[in-house]
Formats: sequence, structure tokens, C-alpha cells
Amino acid sequence: MPPADERVAALRQWLGGLDAALGLDVDTLRIASADASFRRYFRLDGRSSESGAHTTMVAMDAPPPQEDTGPFLQVQSLMAQTGLRVPAVMASDPDTGFILLEDFGDLTLLEALRADPTGQWLQSRYRGAIAALVRLQAPSGATTTDSTNPTNPTKLATNLTTQLPTYDRALLLRELSLYPDWYVAKHKGVSLNPQEISQLETGFERLVDVALGQTQVTVHRDWHSRNLMVLDHGTQGFEPGVLDFQDAVHGPLTYDLVSLLRDAYIAWDDEQVLDWAIRYWEQARQAGIAVPEDFGVFWRDFEWMGIQRHLKVLGIFARLHLRDGKERYLADLPRVLDYVTKAVHRYDALAPLARIIDRVENRTRTSGFTF
Repeated sequence: MPPADERVAALRQWLGGLDAALGLDVDTLRIASADASFRRYFRLDGRSSESGAHTTMVAMDAPPPQEDTGPFLQVQSLMAQTGLRVPAVMASDPDTGFILLEDFGDLTLLEALRADPTGQWLQSRYRGAIAALVRLQAPSGATTTDSTNPTNPTKLATNLTTQLPTYDRALLLRELSLYPDWYVAKHKGVSLNPQEISQLETGFERLVDVALGQTQVTVHRDWHSRNLMVLDHGTQGFEPGVLDFQDAVHGPLTYDLVSLLRDAYIAWDDEQVLDWAIRYWEQARQAGIAVPEDFGVFWRDFEWMGIQRHLKVLGIFARLHLRDGKERYLADLPRVLDYVTKAVHRYDALAPLARIIDRVENRTRTSGFTF
């Protein structure tokens, strides 16, 4: 049963007033999930508008003013036009923050991987997630230039890139500030001296320079195993259902690939990550995405983008624990920290940043740098 609060009462009233053809049984409303924001999701029974068969639907509660459903609805429409599998919107009311959605079920890619100890489906699912990412980034597919066709892929590519916010320097640096503000100062209880603060800021600027120097594409911002849904149990031709896309931006090429391959919730060995990264690089080139011709340059971009993302994630997870009381994210901190420390020590240009991270973790590093 859902909690008995004012938002749930308002949601019930809104659902009860929707089209009777949906066959909604409001009495079946139950909690489906919550995420790292103020959003909550409920499941209830209903009827398919196409077949009339009994089904389930998901009701999103995104309370204003903490949440704005506008970006969700906008990006859902744009992504649906590219052919990505995003939940259909059955009804919405931006003023109240309620949306009724197609139900993609509960089987995330993360849970599917954990339930597959032999790894039988691992390759097909990751290759499918990579193929879908390439389609997100290059929906034109280099197949047509017919600008008179309102549904032609080239026009859809333009829509995605021009209607999204820009992942600019200010936003990238603001995200990085979460690391010293929440992880270093509040979670670890470490005070940085003026020299370290200066070195940290210089390191951040270098990371952002590399991010902004990449080809800029549509970025989901959380293209990982908890937001990609398994909609069938087949091993061939995996096509993920895509969730949590409302924060999409126009930004660095490698950001979503880092989210997928160096996932905060599940880790793979370096050889496997490299194999998948090469497959992405090859597919992106074939799709006409302007990836570096030298894979070594692409890999450097991937690693530095990962450092930016994971420093941000350390700050976010610390904030979720300290401010919001969501302790479950603490279990994932060691994995994310491992990504950061290994990557930052591979590049001589990031040596000052590496030393600060080592001091925060009270570690002594004796090995040198690779690049």
C-alpha cells in the first residue's frame, strides 16, 4: 500500500478522473520505486488502450516545485521519435506533477546481470545497450537528407541537439564541486589547504577542457544498468527500455559510454571494458559520429570523462547519505572511488589531482604515471 500522504490522495483523485477507457483500478495503487530525487513511482492495474487486455501502468509523482515534468515530457517525445524504447505517456498534468506511463516492469539490466551468473546474456545485452547509445547519439544514421519529411532521421537528430540544454563548462564544474563540498569536507572530514584547493581547481579545469573538446552529442547522463530495462528474456537483439532521461543534455561524446562501462553499480575487468569501448568506437564511426581517428585519443577522453563523472558521483552519493538519509548509496562508494584512483594515476598531467585524492583517502602511492 502507498503511504497515506496528501500527494498520494491527490494522485488518486487525478487518476480517478482520467479516461475510463484506460480501465484504471485506483484501489490497486502501490509503490513501485523511488529514485535519488523527489520523484516517486506507483504501479496500478489498468487496460491496454490498443488491445483492451489487462495490464499495469506506472504513475509518476514529481512534486512541484522540487521537480519539473516539462523536461521529462519533452525528452520522452524526442527520444521516442528516434526509435528508442522509452515509456509511452498515457496522460500527464504538469501543473500537479503527475504522469501516467507505460509500465516497463521491474527487471533492470543490473538485476538481469546479477541473475545471470554464467554470463550467458552478458555480451548480447551490453552490445544492445551500446547499439542503442549510438542511435541516441547519431539518430540520423546517415540515411537521408530529406528535410521536407517531418519524421526523417536527420531532422530528428537536429531536434535532439538543439532542444536540449548544453552541458557547458559551468555545469561540468558545478558537478565537480560536489566532490570537495560533500565528499571531502562533509563525508571524509578533510580540510584542504589553499595550495590543494588551487591544484584541485586546476585539475578540474583540465578535465573540463577535455570534455568540451570532444564531439558534442545527445547525452542521457545516466545511461547505466539501473536505468536500462530488460523488456524480454531473449539473448539476441537486446533492445533496452530507457528510463530516467529527463536530465538529457547536449554534451561530451564519451559521457554516456563511461556511465555504461564504468557503472557505479556493477564493475567489469579492464579487458572487457576495453573490448566494449572498441566496439562502440567502431560502431560510432560507421554511424557517422565524429569520434577521434586515433583510438588512443578516444580512450584518453573516455578516462578523463570518467574521472569527472565519478568525482561528481562521489559527491552525490555522500550528499544522498548525509542530507537525504539514503544510506544504501554508501555501499557503492568503494567501486566509484576505485575507478577514480586507478584512472587519475595513469596520467602525469593529473598528478597534483591524484595526490590530493590520495591524501583524502589517507593513502601512499609509490607507482608512477603511464601517460
